[in-house]
Amino acid sequence: MDLQKQTAPAPAAELRASDADRDRIADILRDALAEGRLTADEHAERVEGVLGAKTVGELEAFIRDLPAAHARRVTVSAPSRPTAGAIPVDPDDNVVAVFSSAVRKGRWRAGRRIHAYAVFGSVEIDLSEALFEYQQVVIKAISVFGSVEVRVPENVSLRGTGGGVLGSFEVDTLDAAEPDAPVVYLDGWAVLGSIEGRPRRGRLVADILDRVNRKVDRTLHRHLER
Repeated sequence: MDLQKQTAPAPAAELRASDADRDRIADILRDALAEGRLTADEHAERVEGVLGAKTVGELEAFIRDLPAAHARRVTVSAPSRPTAGAIPVDPDDNVVAVFSSAVRKGRWRAGRRIHAYAVFGSVEIDLSEALFEYQQVVIKAISVFGSVEVRVPENVSLRGTGGGVLGSFEVDTLDAAEPDAPVVYLDGWAVLGSIEGRPRRGRLVADILDRVNRKVDRTLHRHLER
């Protein structure tokens, strides 16, 4: 007889809130302000509470009386391969590390095709703050006795196709909730090396949020003109 006590998982409301959770609630509150469901004072008070919330349950309390809290979020599944003809044959950017390291990170423009080569070296491609000018981005990675690490923001889709020869190829599949969110395809082979693609938790791609902000600004402008 097993007498070991098993700990039940914590309810979702008791989980610690992430930056991405706070951003999602703040977006809902901004939309509610634009739609006239909240006054400016109510919006400011709730946003202040969102910034100080520690759990998911505390966050949900700020939108409990708004329609968005009861709407079912639909996840759009991105195709496993990029659209034919959408990606050029030649790369927009080459990231090469031979007995060295190479990094792409910060605020940079991601092209449609990026080639990454790590030969006895390491390559890091961080898209968490990148500007996505295209809806589909392909990263072709080759690792020989090296490592290629790709990080994407949470609100894009991520797909992986490849393998390893005495090496590892690991991609965390990710589906974005936004139907027009960018899709990153990581394709490659690792020979006595490693290739991995994962979301960077708490990071959201900026151009998606910019589109939301512009939409809210236009709505506010029309509302004020009435």
